[in-house]
Amino acid sequence: METMSVSTRAAERWWVLWTKSHCERLVRDGLSSRGFEVFLPEIECWSRRGGLRHVIRVPMFPGYLFLRNALDKAAHVEVRKARGLVSLLGAPGEGPTAVPDTDVDSIQSVVASRAPVMAHPYLREGSRVRITRGPFADVEGILLRTKPNKGLLVISVELLRRSVAVEVDCTFGVPA
Repeated sequence: METMSVSTRAAERWWVLWTKSHCERLVRDGLSSRGFEVFLPEIECWSRRGGLRHVIRVPMFPGYLFLRNALDKAAHVEVRKARGLVSLLGAPGEGPTAVPDTDVDSIQSVVASRAPVMAHPYLREGSRVRITRGPFADVEGILLRTKPNKGLLVISVELLRRSVAVEVDCTFGVPA
């Protein structure tokens, strides 16, 4: 495995890939096989098939996944060739827009914790907090109180205009 220089790693950013319906895994597998670092956050939910209920894994953000790469022209062309990909997200006429590392780091922490996650409406306003202790230490998001010591930490990806929420102890939050 080749080593990557610090300057090359620093040039890498997180990008959001928009896929055709139900093609997230197809795009992830295709790009991973070409050596790209791809992150498809998944959550567990109940499904009923053939009268039986069972837990399945589904994308946290249906239709989207994340790519970490220095997006030069050659890499951009290679990514665009992925089967099932619609486009890279960004402002019209300006090209792809990078997602802050902190947003993806927060989502990775939530996925790694295996805590129950639920979809939540995207929020722009509210108090942004950083969790200081527990399984979500250093995760940032918007805190919504539900009980005196419990609350929902809402983690939003602005470029996607999507959010997820996880229950946290409010006493662990400090202003971000």
